[in-house]
Amino acid sequence: MLKTRGDRLRTARAKLFKSARLAARALGVPVATYGAHERAESPGGRDYGPDEAERYGRRFKVAPEWLLTGRGPGAVPTPAAFEAEQPDESTARTVKVVGYVGAGAEAHFYAVAQGELDEVSAPDGAAPDTVAVEIRGNSLGELFDRWLVFYDSVRRPVTSDLIGRLCVIGLPDDRVLVKKIRRGRGGLFDLHSNTEDPIRGVSIDWAARVKNMVPR
Repeated sequence: MLKTRGDRLRTARAKLFKSARLAARALGVPVATYGAHERAESPGGRDYGPDEAERYGRRFKVAPEWLLTGRGPGAVPTPAAFEAEQPDESTARTVKVVGYVGAGAEAHFYAVAQGELDEVSAPDGAAPDTVAVEIRGNSLGELFDRWLVFYDSVRRPVTSDLIGRLCVIGLPDDRVLVKKIRRGRGGLFDLHSNTEDPIRGVSIDWAARVKNMVPR
């Protein structure tokens, strides 16, 4: 009998993925976090809530209610039904999470040059130099706080094809932002977001167009 949330999560995952590590990469969550969820309600584990259960249920084709309570539809598909979805461990693509970025205008405590913080599944169309950063802040909207932003092809200086585009932007004072770039006065730039006033008249050290954004 599957008594714990961790037992039920592990059983659902095992029908589609050979290891917790592969499942975590497919979900785009830290391996350590997902592994702790498979040990939920057991020593050394970490419990997960309704939001995580919803995400895991969609990916593993089971009811979130069953993961949380053991009640409700809990039928797990057979491996053959999803054979095409099973990634090969030797070829699973990942990209590095290299830092945090600020989405707001007031405080920016993070710079991309913090090193490699984690690995997540590569998005479709990822290039060899694609990396990810995590948004901290809500000027793009509360929905996007803690989302992953993927980018590559860093430009120094800013090129014309980035004007009017949503970009990851590095400023000379080490702030790293996610903003839309507009031309300003005197060869400087204005940075725009959804919910805050523009940041006007700034110099940009480097910029890269956002390729993809996904929730973490």
